[in-house]
Amino acid sequence: MILILVSIRCASFKSNEVGDIDVQFEKAKTFLDKKKYLRAQEEFNNLVIRGTHTELGDDSQFYLAESYFLNKEYLLAIAEYDRLIRRMGFSPYVEKSRWRVCQSYVKESPKYYKDQTNTQKALSKLQEFIDDYPNSGYKDEANNQISELRNKLAYKEYATGVLYIKMEEYQSAIMSFEFLIDNYYDTEVLEKGHVGIIRCYSLMDEYNKAEDYYINHLSEIFSNDLKETAQNYIKKSNSSN
Repeated sequence: MILILVSIRCASFKSNEVGDIDVQFEKAKTFLDKKKYLRAQEEFNNLVIRGTHTELGDDSQFYLAESYFLNKEYLLAIAEYDRLIRRMGFSPYVEKSRWRVCQSYVKESPKYYKDQTNTQKALSKLQEFIDDYPNSGYKDEANNQISELRNKLAYKEYATGVLYIKMEEYQSAIMSFEFLIDNYYDTEVLEKGHVGIIRCYSLMDEYNKAEDYYINHLSEIFSNDLKETAQNYIKKSNSSN
């Protein structure tokens, strides 16, 4: 008789606890929907602790991460999305979480003249996402973002080359432009890299090298303005000889 009463009480307690978790989850979602992100974070964090092994475990973990993402706390959001991805691999939220990780790194990617660690991470995560979800609805956006980020890295390399030119370190500048051309051949900055090399040869009074380089890479310089710029560098070098 005593065992039966204990079993009934335990079942009642578990039922009440699940009911409380359901109520708290709806409360937390309401905070999130109303953009009260800090309150939502508090509630979802508590739910993650209490409800990990319930049906709302992955929901709570996902929306905790969302509350950080929507509040523009991207590094904290990444940590929470990653926790879901690692611990709840069969959750229907995994694809969306991985996409949010990509977007968080994209958001953390700074201007081209700053350290580009997060840009590299964003590129890596985006490529992994496309490889793992080739039919995802986010695929086109992911490819567009990869192009934008690669352009940013190419501009950084180009700016490095220009800086070397200002310092009259022409060989170092050529190395930067060559790195750009070899690694960012699919970006809009490619032709600037070629013109940068022609500029360096011209400044070094290497007229023949400048002219040969222009002839050999003319097909990769698409802009008429840049073609004219390259020709002017060559003419200036020739006139100084």
